[in-house]
Amino acid sequence: MTTQNIIDLSGDWLLASLDNSHALTMAIPGDVHTALQTAGMIGDPYAGRTEDDVQWVARKDWVLERTFDLDGGDLSGAWYLDIDGLDTVASVYINDELVLEADNSFRRYRPSVGSVLVAGGNRLRVVIHSSIAAAAERQAAQPFYVPYSTGNSPIANGNMLRKPQCHFGWDWNIAIAPLGIYGVVALKKLGAARIEHVQTRQVPQPGGAVDLQVTVSLFAEEPGVVGLDFSLNGMREHLDWGVNPGQTEVTHVFVVDEPSLWWPAGSGEQALSELTVSLAGDSITHQIGFRTVELLTDKDEAGSRFAFRVNGREIFCRGANWIPADALAGRVTPEAVEDLLRSAVDANMNMIRVWGGGFYEPDWFYDLCDRLGLMVWQDFMFACNLYPSTPDFLDNVAVEVDYQVKRLSSHPSIVLWCGDNELVGALTWFEESRRDRDRYLVSYDRLNRVIETSFKAAAPDAIWWPSSPSVGYLNFGDAWHADGSGDMHYWSVWHENKSFDNYRTVRPRFCSEFGFQSYTSMPIVRQFAEQKDLNVASPVMEAHQKNVGGNERIAGTMFRYFRFPKDFASFVYLSQIQQGLAIRTAVDFWRSLKPHCMGTLYWQLNDTWPVASWASLDYGGNWKAMHYMARRFFQPVAVAAIPSDDGETISLSMVNDTAEPVTVELQTFLVSLAGEKQPLTAAAGTCSPDRAAPLLTIAASDISPDMLLFWSFEASNGMRGEGHHVQGSYKALDLEPSGLSISARPAGNGTYDVEVSASGLALHVMIEADIEGRYSDNAFDLTAGDSRIIRFTPKNPPGNVPRFVAFDLQSCQGNG
Repeated sequence: MTTQNIIDLSGDWLLASLDNSHALTMAIPGDVHTALQTAGMIGDPYAGRTEDDVQWVARKDWVLERTFDLDGGDLSGAWYLDIDGLDTVASVYINDELVLEADNSFRRYRPSVGSVLVAGGNRLRVVIHSSIAAAAERQAAQPFYVPYSTGNSPIANGNMLRKPQCHFGWDWNIAIAPLGIYGVVALKKLGAARIEHVQTRQVPQPGGAVDLQVTVSLFAEEPGVVGLDFSLNGMREHLDWGVNPGQTEVTHVFVVDEPSLWWPAGSGEQALSELTVSLAGDSITHQIGFRTVELLTDKDEAGSRFAFRVNGREIFCRGANWIPADALAGRVTPEAVEDLLRSAVDANMNMIRVWGGGFYEPDWFYDLCDRLGLMVWQDFMFACNLYPSTPDFLDNVAVEVDYQVKRLSSHPSIVLWCGDNELVGALTWFEESRRDRDRYLVSYDRLNRVIETSFKAAAPDAIWWPSSPSVGYLNFGDAWHADGSGDMHYWSVWHENKSFDNYRTVRPRFCSEFGFQSYTSMPIVRQFAEQKDLNVASPVMEAHQKNVGGNERIAGTMFRYFRFPKDFASFVYLSQIQQGLAIRTAVDFWRSLKPHCMGTLYWQLNDTWPVASWASLDYGGNWKAMHYMARRFFQPVAVAAIPSDDGETISLSMVNDTAEPVTVELQTFLVSLAGEKQPLTAAAGTCSPDRAAPLLTIAASDISPDMLLFWSFEASNGMRGEGHHVQGSYKALDLEPSGLSISARPAGNGTYDVEVSASGLALHVMIEADIEGRYSDNAFDLTAGDSRIIRFTPKNPPGNVPRFVAFDLQSCQGNG
């Protein structure tokens, strides 16, 4: 829009509680908690046990207010308020006249306000009502009780509101029910029309050409004619089009003779084009990627497939689940989000799942995924609860779905839209729905049908999946353990405390959730805990563990596989190693089943605040041990050790996710507990494109109890790797001291070279600094006499030379 037709209303606003007990200035976009902390009225909600001290914030109603000026000559025309990311139940006034009642944080509101504007000063007032009170009122008004997951949400009734469900707490999130305005706030004058949405549809033609159909949704208040300009890759077209009051759709077709294709990361280039649609005073630009995507669910001997085919090639999906980048939206920055997403790609991921209990992310998030080649599995925002099916709720959902799908459907990165997260399973979680399943199943089906029909009306060609996990369309059975069809969430290892080997008892077609917890790294722990709190059973550490029984499960698993760690820092280190070993066990086996299994997305990529969780990235983006391990077990060409069910053999399995055959040369070794290495056997084999195959089988009896199996490999495409396998548990090994030593020196440009050496066997070596940063490698092994130089890049330039320490399995158990 031209500057004279738009007034940007972001910036500093006045914030006060409705009871006038608090008054301050707040930055918009932003959230109330961050504003209160900035003003010194509350402490950091993430520090210590401050979460308990800030519960009052979400129980109050809050008023946001600012003024703006209009010249008398500007009052003509149709003015409207444009507001996005309004969280959640809010009343909006201009000059004390009500112009909007909002109750969905996932919608964009554009009410007409011209009749209430005056020449000179105008006052805009937004009253954000307590979501806790509003949710309770709506629950009371339901025709029957609609249960929510108390295990996830200590703040009640969040399922009543169209608001991120994790705002009410989750088993990894702080429970403070944030509120604020997170997006656009502007006053705009409507010209002849405005652009509501720009959507694209790609129609392949013979010979490789593509017809790009560009559909523009226009809104006008009066009939008229508008001039539309279309631009794509240097091609420009102008159309004059008549509009009627309300919505008008215009479609223009670009013929692209030889489109460069968009590919997922690791499979090709991310070719992108810029599409711009403009009319007088309004313009929208989208990134366009030319690609085809299919979800293959054809029947086979095991059931039915679940595989993505992009540009005619089946792609094994390697990745993780995405949750909001921060518990408080005011703390989110594009730079920090880009760092998290780049870390996913750097760990050889090609897909993320935007989980259904958070946000539909902003446009720039999906722009980043487009550029990085991250395929996006996009959930609709419903998770782990039952939901109302009253007409007003469903009508609200239909508008939400229509808006979000039309906003996002042109992104090449989004390859699937999923109706919800675990709502079918939730039918079995509550006494009410177990007692009266029919009622609640019908209620769920009504909601799911509204989501589906609204989605298909908005984007008929996009891929729909009804729920996650799901066996398939209109199947309401248990998909958690069904490994013949659909996508699986497999949680028996964590929630049922089963061994890591249990991952090998299932053969998923696509595992979209599975995970194991660890503690957050020591530099992050020190951000919220004092020295006296450094005990896994301290009140502060327990406040930063949101999964009931989580600390006990971490400790119990540790005692199953390892000896007792000598101190708190060793406990943290060992929790991260066992987390990585758990997920590696699953991924290695499931990749070896390819093409039966065609995707593994672990839970979860990132954290919303500093907490013990399933994340492989710390809050703030530093890599935990598992993320370094993921870079290896997600490498497109990899070798993994898969023991047989009876334990008598160990298969070295190779997997090739590339489009070309590769020859893999493998060398295996026996390594003593003192770190002495001797060759065992060598092998070479060729792995076909997009396949897995056994390379070498070793008899377990060939490995004595006081030896470990090590291997290294190199593929003909240059990829290489290494690993080791332990029969039984690490705690059974009488490991000798590793003689681990570490030194560091500046390497230029603010980086450091860290050299680690061992005189004996050092397993799972983990370097840590007293500041945050990224290592070129970590969580690796050294045998006797080995050394390795690792490059450390600080997150922020340190004032002094960082202090580095190195952990390994032996030293953390007190025998290093």
